[in-house]
Amino acid sequence: MFDKLKQAFSAVTSAIKEKELNDRDLDDVAFNFQIALIESDVAQSVAEALTSEVQKSLAGTKVERSVDPSEVVGERLNAVLKSAFDKAGTVDLVANIRERSRGGEPYIILFLGINGTGKTTSVAKVANFLKKQGVSVVCAAGDTHRPGAIEQLTEHAERLSLKVVSQRYGADPAAVGRDGVLYAKAHRVDCLLIDTAGRMQTNQNLMEEMAKIARVVRPDFRIFVADALTGNDAVSQADLFNKHVGFDGAILTKADADVRGGAALSIVYSTGKPVIFLGVGQSYDDLVPFDTQKFLGSLLER
Repeated sequence: MFDKLKQAFSAVTSAIKEKELNDRDLDDVAFNFQIALIESDVAQSVAEALTSEVQKSLAGTKVERSVDPSEVVGERLNAVLKSAFDKAGTVDLVANIRERSRGGEPYIILFLGINGTGKTTSVAKVANFLKKQGVSVVCAAGDTHRPGAIEQLTEHAERLSLKVVSQRYGADPAAVGRDGVLYAKAHRVDCLLIDTAGRMQTNQNLMEEMAKIARVVRPDFRIFVADALTGNDAVSQADLFNKHVGFDGAILTKADADVRGGAALSIVYSTGKPVIFLGVGQSYDDLVPFDTQKFLGSLLER
């Protein structure tokens, strides 16, 4: 995964050959670094901002003769990236759910994202992950627009021996979510996972619907689901949902096929929200917690 992005970071460290980092060298390195980031599907605005930060960090830096300049560049790159990921923070969903369940209330997770990103499958994968941690789960079929969406979630739930709260197609998704909350409370279920629609005929209508669901069910956590292979589109979608509805963390699907890796970096950098899971396959177990340290370490290894 993320091979192209690793190459971009490797290129900027190996490009420094002089013992003193002068402005001309930095301009050339910065330009090539920015191009490499964009080629790795890092959003252009993020590539520009990241390049500017790195260039400022390196400006005027002098390196001892005994020190490899690429080591200094690597350290500065790591510091810039670490700062962005530190601001986004980390999330322990299981700990949060258990904390809420001690008070007798269900922990409500709302899933957001456009159709085709693997949102419903991600709901099932998260349900499977939580169930294996000893957390009781119920799902709500809040996508009442896409044909087959209710049946798809129901089939996943049956395979995982889970309950699905649903209504008819065309029903108010907020009402479905509310039914899910009432069911979870009545049956003392630890966590409610709410699937939602992602049709994009008009952004405004979709955002209004998502905002209404959020007002009604008052989720404890909102997960944005993005397809890692869509690169810049994933970042545009993240910015849209974050601006109009807000989300607390992201899942990147199809990460096992993503050789570029720009979506993960861009979403964290542009929204300030963490990536919490990576979808790495088709089975329910193919969901892995995102490891920030491992991700950053792999980008800067040479």
